[in-house]
Amino acid sequence: MRAPRPWGPRLRGWTTIALFLLPALALFALLVLAPILVAMYASVFKWNGLGGMPTDFVGFANFSRLLADEVFLGDLLRGLVLIVLSVTVQLPFALGVAMLLNQRLRGRAVYRLLFFAPYILSEVITGVLFTMILSPDQGIANRILAVVGMESAWLSDPSTVMASLFLVMTWKYFGFHMILYLAGRQAIPHEITEAAQIDGATGWEVFRYVTLPLLGPTIRISVFLSVIGAIQLFDLVWILTGGGPAHSSETMAVTMFQFGFKRYQVGYASAISVVMFVISLVFALGYQRFVMRRDTEGAITVMRDQR
Repeated sequence: MRAPRPWGPRLRGWTTIALFLLPALALFALLVLAPILVAMYASVFKWNGLGGMPTDFVGFANFSRLLADEVFLGDLLRGLVLIVLSVTVQLPFALGVAMLLNQRLRGRAVYRLLFFAPYILSEVITGVLFTMILSPDQGIANRILAVVGMESAWLSDPSTVMASLFLVMTWKYFGFHMILYLAGRQAIPHEITEAAQIDGATGWEVFRYVTLPLLGPTIRISVFLSVIGAIQLFDLVWILTGGGPAHSSETMAVTMFQFGFKRYQVGYASAISVVMFVISLVFALGYQRFVMRRDTEGAITVMRDQR
């Protein structure tokens, strides 16, 4: 009969793991969980953020106000527009550039660096840069377009501000997704695509039936990051337009900032933050459950096999 294993080594192992995790868990609780709980608590009060804890309980009045607020409803619509444009325009563009830069091109390392460089810049620097570029009077964009008589108000015209904002977003973020796709493409064994070519597949067929399916996990991660980023977009909008003109480029995060730090309606701003959190959480859980399920199951299976 085999003797039972002593609990001492196992207990010491769990103790070591707990000690290593404790600082990270403490920071997570302090910087993530605590603000979420405070926002949820403040969202049911009418509070200006001053004078201690809120006392004027209003229940779900702030959330009812959200549903009747045309600006907030417009924020939801504009956020949806940015998500659709990101998924249907920005990400396919990044994928195309990644496939191009995976080919044997002279100076492709330089091109990769140039395309990824905007992502390294902070949102503030990017916003200030494009504020100058898209200035209706002195901006270089209008100076170039003036040659063919196509000047635009860009950021000061409600009909063009969202297109201009998406242009800046694409310039800023597509390099990040390009690098993701490029890394995913380089992880595909060359023998697989070579075998398809030997069997007579054209370049498009190799991409459609071999490369694209094997890039599935990378594409799904890219879509997830793009959607979450669009929901929480703040920095670029605030620097470029401040949500104007006439709320035509405002997002949920900008509206939250306006009410919380400009109008001192912290209770209402907290309600907006709770809605943003719920939307992000529901999307994240649903996306992981229905879209990324095969990827996570595959990772768990690999971990079990390696034990």
